[in-house]
Amino acid sequence: MRNIILSILGLLLIIAAIFTSIKIIDNKKRPKSKSAKVIKTVFVDTVKNTTIPIQIPANGNLTAKRRLELYSEVQGVFRGGSQLFKTGQKYKRGQALIRIDASEYYASVQSAKSNLYNLITSIMPDLRLDYPEIYDKWQGYLNAFDMSKATPKLPEITSDKEKYFIAGRNIFTTFYNVKNQEQRLAKYTISAPFEGVLTEALVTEGTLIRQGQKLGEYIDTSTYEMQVAIGKEYGDLLQIGESVELFNLNKTKTYTGKVSRINGSVNQATQTITTFIEVTDSSLREGMYLEANLDAKKEENAIEIDRGLLQEGDKIFVVRDSILDIIDVNPVYFSDKKVVLKGIPEETTILSKNIPGAYAGMLVRIYQENKNNNVFSDTATNTSIKQ
Repeated sequence: MRNIILSILGLLLIIAAIFTSIKIIDNKKRPKSKSAKVIKTVFVDTVKNTTIPIQIPANGNLTAKRRLELYSEVQGVFRGGSQLFKTGQKYKRGQALIRIDASEYYASVQSAKSNLYNLITSIMPDLRLDYPEIYDKWQGYLNAFDMSKATPKLPEITSDKEKYFIAGRNIFTTFYNVKNQEQRLAKYTISAPFEGVLTEALVTEGTLIRQGQKLGEYIDTSTYEMQVAIGKEYGDLLQIGESVELFNLNKTKTYTGKVSRINGSVNQATQTITTFIEVTDSSLREGMYLEANLDAKKEENAIEIDRGLLQEGDKIFVVRDSILDIIDVNPVYFSDKKVVLKGIPEETTILSKNIPGAYAGMLVRIYQENKNNNVFSDTATNTSIKQ
C-alpha cells in the first residue's frame, strides 16, 4: 500500500512540473511593451546678425564737483552774521560764511597804514626842493590815501634817482608790510566763492577758532560727479563728452550725464581706469547711489542672448530638422545677464530658453504660434493642437 501511495504522489508531481514548464514557456513568447518616447517642446529664435552696442554697467555715489573745505588761517572768536552757520544753510556767491573778530588786528593794520602815510608826508618837502618833477605825482597819492580803504598802489617809479630816494626812506618796505597785514586781515572773513549749501558745520557762534582748525564743508549743488571704475580693455574706447544714461537704484528716475574726465593711469591692484561722469539735476543730492550704462563700442555681425543659454563657455544649442545639436560660438562680451556672441551663421535656429536634460541628438518639437488662427504648430509631428 505504501508503495502505491508514493507512486501516485510522484506521478502528480511530474504532471505539475509539466504544466508549470508549459506556462513559463508561453509567458516568454509574449511581446514586450515598448516605452513611449518623450519629445520635448522647445522655444527657439532665428539668428539675425546685427550691430550690437556694448554697454558697460557701472555704479557709484555722487559727489559735488565743486566743494570747499573751510579752514581758518587766523585765530579769533567766531562772530555771528546775517545767517546762522548751520548744516543745510544756503549762501549766495560773495556772501560771508564766517566772520572772526578782527578788531584787535584791525587796529594794528590801521597803525601800519598811518606809519606809511607819515613816511610819505615826511619826504614831501625834499621832493618839492630836489625833485619838483615828481612832487605832484606823490602829492596826488597822499590826497587819494584813505585810511578806511585798502592802501593804494604806490606811484610808478620813472627814474633811478626817484627809486633810490624812495627806497632810502624805507617807504617800499613799509608799504609791503602794510599790504601783507591787509591780506591777513581779509582772512578774518571767509566768503562763499560760489552759490551753494553748507554740508558740515563744526563751529558755532562764540567759539574760539584756532589757526588751522577745520570749520566745515561747503558744496556747489548745481553739478555733481560720479566716479566709476572701468576695465582697462575699454579705456581707449571711452571719449570725453560722451553721453551716459544714469538711473537710481529703483529704476524710477533716469538722468543724462557725460564723461567729464578719464584718468590717464591704470589702477595696478584692480586693473581698472577711473572715469568721472558729470550730471546736473535739481533733484540730485550728494551721496546718492546711481547706476550707469556707458556705451563702449559697437560689435558688428553679432547677437545678444541670455548668459544661461551658453554651454561650457563657448557653445550653444541649435535645432536642425527637429534634432538638437550643439555648435561652437565666439563670446565677445559678458554682462550680468546677457552675452554678445559672434560666429553664428545667419538664419540658424537656436534655443531661446533652456530645457532640462538637453543633449546633442535629442528629438524636440518647436513651439510656434500661428497668429491667424490661434493654433500652435508642431513641426516635429506635423500636427496642429488647438488652444
